[in-house]
Amino acid sequence: MAQESSETKPSLPMDAQPTQDVSQGPAESSASTPADEGKQQYRDAGTRGNKRKWQQKKGSDKSGPRNKRKDIGRGEYFREQPDKRQRNEEAQAKRLRLEAEGKADDPVYAVKFSKDEIEEEERRPKRKVAVMMGYSGSGYKGMQVMPDQKTIEGDLFAAFVKAGAISKANANDPKKSGLVRCARTDKGVHAAGNVISLKLIIEDEDVVEKINSHLSSQIRVWGIERTTGSFSAYQAVDSRWYEYLIPTYSFLPPHPKSFMGKKLVELADEVGDREAYESRQEEVANYWSEVDEKYIKPALEKMKPWVRDLVEKALWESDTDPEAPNEKTNEAAAEDAADMAQPVKVAGEKSNAADPNEKTEEAAIVINGTKPANQTEAQQVSADPMDVDATQEKPSDAPVDEMQVTEDKPNPTAEDDLPPVDPNHLTLAQKRAIESAVKKVKALYMEAKKAYRIPEKRLERLREALDAYTGTRNFHNYTVRKSFKDASSKRHIKSFKAADKPIIIADTEWISLKVHGQSFMMHQIRKMVGMAALVVRCGCPVERIRESFGNVELAIPKVPGLGLLLERPVFDSYNAKAADKFGREKIDFSRWEKEIQEFKQREIYDRIFREEEESNQFNAFFAHIDGYRDPFFLYLSSKGVAATQGPEAEAARAKTMNKPVEYDGGSGESDVEGGEG
Repeated sequence: MAQESSETKPSLPMDAQPTQDVSQGPAESSASTPADEGKQQYRDAGTRGNKRKWQQKKGSDKSGPRNKRKDIGRGEYFREQPDKRQRNEEAQAKRLRLEAEGKADDPVYAVKFSKDEIEEEERRPKRKVAVMMGYSGSGYKGMQVMPDQKTIEGDLFAAFVKAGAISKANANDPKKSGLVRCARTDKGVHAAGNVISLKLIIEDEDVVEKINSHLSSQIRVWGIERTTGSFSAYQAVDSRWYEYLIPTYSFLPPHPKSFMGKKLVELADEVGDREAYESRQEEVANYWSEVDEKYIKPALEKMKPWVRDLVEKALWESDTDPEAPNEKTNEAAAEDAADMAQPVKVAGEKSNAADPNEKTEEAAIVINGTKPANQTEAQQVSADPMDVDATQEKPSDAPVDEMQVTEDKPNPTAEDDLPPVDPNHLTLAQKRAIESAVKKVKALYMEAKKAYRIPEKRLERLREALDAYTGTRNFHNYTVRKSFKDASSKRHIKSFKAADKPIIIADTEWISLKVHGQSFMMHQIRKMVGMAALVVRCGCPVERIRESFGNVELAIPKVPGLGLLLERPVFDSYNAKAADKFGREKIDFSRWEKEIQEFKQREIYDRIFREEEESNQFNAFFAHIDGYRDPFFLYLSSKGVAATQGPEAEAARAKTMNKPVEYDGGSGESDVEGGEG
């Protein structure tokens, strides 16, 4: 976090200024007191910090509650807080206290019963069980139950109550049933197989069917098995399998005109690594030049010159202007990458986006240089967005980088005699035409990416990157707010493999990545995939992944949660004793393999492909990284970690007022059980 200079003395807010006691008369006539001397010391110091220390010393409570988080950096703030388990326990205790006082709101999953209904219910025995299930996380705020959010466990718990598997007396609190999850999945993350343990009433032979009848098609209970009384799904699990589906165009190199594309070449030259860099990109060396020639150049040639210039500027410069401050940390920006798929703005234009599919007459004229069929030549001239009044003066106080919307005025001058278009004085029609042209070019780039088929050599680079994760590693850079010295950052990865062959879905090629590990931290898998994809696409040595396990801080963005699903947990140790020692059935998903595969295809795979087709989240994510101007991601270049250090990087850190190591998007989601999100 940037330190404020000791010479800086900001002025105090009005409500913080020491006040004079008017009952004692003018200040110059009153006698000096220790309190007055203290106030003068504070007045001379002129900083909030010294004010706070003075108030604490004097026991003053006049300042009121302060926002501690604003006084220190995010990292320091969270380091001073209790750990997540303690915070959750405190929140639970507070909720129970409010419930006892009758002041708590019912949780969203609660099934309400009257006091008489609860008292009249027949008491039935509860058994400790393992519930095996699958779900699609779309539309849910994650797996873990929350009193005020729609979650998988919330819906599941309500279904247990409605099916009679949980008594009416326990219908408002999962803790009363001892609910423990095997793996917590984050917002939007899916699971083909997951396990929870709790006490249920399972006397009915058709209890599973009853539970499923109260669930949406997105959640299915596969089976319920009795366990030992001490069984805990979280403690008994040995390891977990996760799958991540990603379109193969994600491994394309950054476009040479993008910020990242330029910096990769520039820094390779700087450290004398140009030849090695090009060898790591040889199988895609001509990709973008061929795309530009085949898809982009014909479209640009149909545009008028001034439109073409502004479109190219909008594509590669406007959204990532090097002089424009980045107000978010790099991780916050990457978190918002899926929300960045908005029309490219032109030279600072405020968003006034039309529908991407809208085809206005003005757009048709500018992009294609043609006139509508039922317009006269004179009408075309007056309607053409190139018509700019040459005598119109630019307001003297108008910012140079701000577009001014001017009135459309008829101009009888022949088209060839029109004055040059001032990009700072475009008509509304012209601005919309530019936006339409940009959308058209971006759509062509997206079309080209979907037609991409990854070469085998590129797949081998990906497999080499994934293999770098195997073994016990320090993943402090791959999760939220953990330091290199934190022992819990060390996790063991058994394997991380890419499928032998990609698959084609809706004309787009996808590849399945499967990771098998003992346990995972919040966002760990999405960051692992993100790092591997960035290393491959940026022609970065795989050694950079190994460096990330060391005592360095790297800003590793997490890929969209859309492609992640929990394949299934593994209970080998428990299963080895289940039959012989405990007389219980094994926790094994194989008996429902057919149902699981059908569910996976219908509720998970098809949903992933459909949502990506509609939103292009992966394209938006990597495009945002390629255009990000601060140096936090330049460790992917030939210069390595050194590229993220120095005056430029320090200035960027000072601008964000915090080290750009992590940001959780303000989700407030806990990681009590180390689950992947």
